[in-house]
Amino acid sequence: MAARRDRTHYLYIAVIAAVALGILVGFAAPGVAVELKPIGTGFVNLIKMMISPVIFCTIVLGVGSVRKAAKVGAVGGLALGYFMVMSTVALAIGLVVGNILEPGSGLHLTEATRGAGAAQAEGASESTADFLLGIIPTTMVSAFTEGQVLQTLLVALLAGFALQAMGSAGEPVLRGIGHLQRLVFRMLAMIMWAAPVGAFGAIAAVVGETGLDALKSLAIIMIGFYITCAIFVFVILGLLLRLVAGVNILSLLKYLGREFLLILSTSSSESALPRLIAKMEHLGVSKPVVGITVPTGYSFNLDGTAIYLTMASLFIAEGMGDPLSIGEQISLLLFMIIASKGAAGVTGAGLATLAGGLQSHRPELVDGVGLIVGIDRFMSEARALTNFAGNAVATVLVGTWTKEIDKARVDQVLAGEIPFDEKTLLDDGHGDAGAAGADATIPGQRTPDKTTV
Repeated sequence: MAARRDRTHYLYIAVIAAVALGILVGFAAPGVAVELKPIGTGFVNLIKMMISPVIFCTIVLGVGSVRKAAKVGAVGGLALGYFMVMSTVALAIGLVVGNILEPGSGLHLTEATRGAGAAQAEGASESTADFLLGIIPTTMVSAFTEGQVLQTLLVALLAGFALQAMGSAGEPVLRGIGHLQRLVFRMLAMIMWAAPVGAFGAIAAVVGETGLDALKSLAIIMIGFYITCAIFVFVILGLLLRLVAGVNILSLLKYLGREFLLILSTSSSESALPRLIAKMEHLGVSKPVVGITVPTGYSFNLDGTAIYLTMASLFIAEGMGDPLSIGEQISLLLFMIIASKGAAGVTGAGLATLAGGLQSHRPELVDGVGLIVGIDRFMSEARALTNFAGNAVATVLVGTWTKEIDKARVDQVLAGEIPFDEKTLLDDGHGDAGAAGADATIPGQRTPDKTTV
């Protein structure tokens, strides 16, 4: 077992080395570095290929093993309520810091910048009706082939509730999906060995494209945005996690360290979504809570994106010499937080949402989006890291509020006493806290003694 952990440890050391090498190549040979972009894109696409089957298996097993549908509804309702409150808090923090820094003062808008903003806005906006209809897939299979998280979530929930209604007749299907989940996670573990190559290509390309000069004039908003995200994660989320669940935010973030490294190297929180599901179940949160909270949070709990939209809007308005009044700020940003729902952690989604929101609400500011294009990739990393941390914390909090968490196991896992199996990405059968009991256990997995609180 120790040797197996050592191998994966070396894998993530290789990722760090690859990131450093990518930065070096990006500065030394930017032309060559830009050509390496498909390598990073290919790795992220490999991970995204696995997201739909991971979500489907996790939710079907979680929902299908619960005997009362009301419990699933209670978890979902509580999670959505929490997501809306935290989005509002993130908006408020971004507003306060943005108004203090006034980051866009003194910038000048060129014709090239104006064109870049218009390009981002083209086709970016989406009406509420389009968003809601987009949740419904064309066919059951297309939910998997098109890689839409919310579509997969809908199909998985329907399948889970159907298996729930079938009772004992559905148990063979649940066992089959349990075996499928083990296969999917083993495939994901194999793909992770390509992480160093993907990280090298992604980082080299972005450094080669952007360079150092483009960052100098925009350093204030970058630093301000990173500080704001840090305040939100360590102060707001950290305090909430300590008061509600009695968990130290630093311990939780350390437990998810490899996932943060993966996000940092790819700038996409989606690349760590399957691992977050596996690690939250291993931590001691029940399968239904993990299966509902994590995928839903990836579309509705975008704290980092909320902060970004706030500060970027203020930055653009200042840079164009048309500052927003307090009333305009609140109106625009409430509109944008609604517009951002469904824009899961894909690289560049925040910029498209910003452009689309301005196009719909304040079209005269759209040209200013070009001011931020040069550093958006670097800000997208902070967005993705903050979104990921917010969803990890939300899963623990919802598990605590619904009494679907094994607190004794949480302490043991965070203390390093129960290591995560990097080879299979599956725990030893935990995750059934408060669920159906022994009959919901996947074959080949043992159910440990649990202290469900």
